[in-house]
Amino acid sequence: MWADYAAAHPEAVAASPEYTIEHFGDSVRLADELLAHVLSGRKRATSELVSDFLERGDPVPRIGSHWIACDGRGVPRVVIRSVELRIGTFGSADAAFAADEGEDDLTLESWRREHRVYWTRVSEAQGREWSEEDEIVFERFAVVWPPALADPE
Repeated sequence: MWADYAAAHPEAVAASPEYTIEHFGDSVRLADELLAHVLSGRKRATSELVSDFLERGDPVPRIGSHWIACDGRGVPRVVIRSVELRIGTFGSADAAFAADEGEDDLTLESWRREHRVYWTRVSEAQGREWSEEDEIVFERFAVVWPPALADPE
């Protein structure tokens, strides 16, 4: 998948040749559910704790960076490119970002409710306590590959 994308978009790859291979969420079910929102066009944003990047040894993304999003079984499905990034705390999320994240009923209230549960769970699994003051990477992205699923440029 990456080789095909790189051949079709050499300038984008030259500008940001690194990429990660990952999936959304912390379970097969959640990965598949969130990927389905990406594939349908509903989800064009994601948020992740800075500490989760550090835990995995991954760098925090930068604008133009790529990642290959896999389904819950690890099968690559799309190439995503970061188009907007900021770091903030839980309270800095707004309604527009919640809607772009494309989950639940798209409201800020449900975003807050579900992300509190999620980040508490993943932090506990890593032996730490989550706080609303922890740094979060707020990322908007574009689907860039395969062509049939790519966002218009």
